Amino acid sequence: MTAGLDTPDRRGRTHLDRAGRDLTGNPRVKVRDVTLLSCHWYVLRTTTFDYRHRDGRWSTEQRETYDRGNGATVLLYDTERGTVLLTRQFRYPAYVNGHPDGMLLETAAGLLDQDDPETAIRREAAEETGHTIGEVQHVFDVYMSPGSVTERLHFYAAPYSQGTRTGAGGGVAEEGEDIEVLELPFTEALDLVRTGAIADAKTIMLLQWAALDGPFGK
Repeated sequence: MTAGLDTPDRRGRTHLDRAGRDLTGNPRVKVRDVTLLSCHWYVLRTTTFDYRHRDGRWSTEQRETYDRGNGATVLLYDTERGTVLLTRQFRYPAYVNGHPDGMLLETAAGLLDQDDPETAIRREAAEETGHTIGEVQHVFDVYMSPGSVTERLHFYAAPYSQGTRTGAGGGVAEEGEDIEVLELPFTEALDLVRTGAIADAKTIMLLQWAALDGPFGK
């Protein structure tokens, strides 16, 4: 009996080796086998599949996929004051891969869990920044690291003000979150992208969107 296969894992999941076996959207891909490697919190699998190349030949390939679920992120902005609301928190994967202290400046974000993207991002904005946002704008959906991570991230933007603040923010302590909330002039945030002080991809994408087509665009 293996957790995640025939018995529930720590999150109550079973049959985790079935993902992808019924895919039919691409006739050049035939999934042969899926092996569960880990399901400690997120899910790591190795998939073996046959792939038909453009010249017609078939080859057998293996790929590892890391499934952490889908997520959503939101840029909170105030056009009257020319500011954006960001967070700063410790990210161990960045720390272990060369970031000086692992403290990343980011837009509010989180996993969908069982919610739809808009519901999830309202939840995350309230938990992380303390603001209960009103109308949100859907910007785009992006596969952030399609070579190995299955996650699709839903991008949003929403205005904030002193009137939308309903809590302290800072994240959920029971989940180990320790999040600092920072309000920055939008122009300063763009400068931090240029200098590399903002090194988080989703944050850079939303700030650049805001400058080109969004609330701070010409």
